[in-house]
Amino acid sequence: METAQEYVARLLDLLGSDNPLDVLEMTPWRLSSLLSRFPEERLPQRPMPTRWSASEIAIHLFEVEMVVGVRIRLVVGKCGIVIQSFDQDEWARRYQSQDLNGALTAFRALRRMNLHFYRSLTPEQLNHYGIHDERGRESALQMLKICAAHDLNHLKQLEYML
Repeated sequence: METAQEYVARLLDLLGSDNPLDVLEMTPWRLSSLLSRFPEERLPQRPMPTRWSASEIAIHLFEVEMVVGVRIRLVVGKCGIVIQSFDQDEWARRYQSQDLNGALTAFRALRRMNLHFYRSLTPEQLNHYGIHDERGRESALQMLKICAAHDLNHLKQLEYML
């Protein structure tokens, strides 16, 4: 099983030297483009029982967008706060009953608003940090990098599923 530190290292390796804000900006477009290549009936189908379907991945990206946006706002507001983790597999139990189109619309809107906020942050604010209960100290900038890399990871999964 992958540790939290190994997970972060693997994700950040995907990001490499790419600008996280550029990756975050392109994700909604890339996600829509990839999903449009799936036949409608395949969107909710899992490739394997232990792997998420294309629609589950998309809904997961929307939910993570909510969480990351809140976390960064909290850290910018008060440096050193505790960042609560969540059980993504527990959250995913409801994904099959969620509205994919509604999630995609909300994801695009929320990502656009979050990007506007992220671009307004000063270097000092980007250095504000929280203490993630599994991963330890993470600055706002580190959270943005992890979020962008997380996007790339799931986009790559969708590409493999095609």
